[in-house]
Amino acid sequence: MSDGSKRDKGLSEPWYKDGLRFECSQCGDCCTGAPGFVWVNREEMTALAAAIGVDDVDEFREQYARKVGVRYSLNEYENGDCVFFDNKQRKCTVYEARPRQCRTWPFWDSNLKNPAAWQHTCEVCPGSGQGQLYQIDEIEARRSVIKI
Repeated sequence: MSDGSKRDKGLSEPWYKDGLRFECSQCGDCCTGAPGFVWVNREEMTALAAAIGVDDVDEFREQYARKVGVRYSLNEYENGDCVFFDNKQRKCTVYEARPRQCRTWPFWDSNLKNPAAWQHTCEVCPGSGQGQLYQIDEIEARRSVIKI
């Protein structure tokens, strides 16, 4: 039985088959607030290191990431804000090199499982439900990048 969040080998279309709207308002709400995890792999850490002018990925990892089990997550300030969020300017300082988790928001499994989950996403993210209409193929491509 399907939960409606993904295509079931052509048997049924997901509830968002007509697409969903999203346009990042760059409000910073997804970068701030309650503590959480922004998962990064070595490739992403290398890109982030280059973006901030750190030559050695190991040095970057020691300063900007923490080990959680077998994975790494970006560090946060005590208030839960991402280490790369500039609270004064309310923007990401590494936007062009941001990790795939950030790039694929809001098209995560957890936000797409049903219309109520998407509605909640729209309530907490001012860009969700607004702006550009993403077609199902683009949504599915982004959703498949990372499972959250």
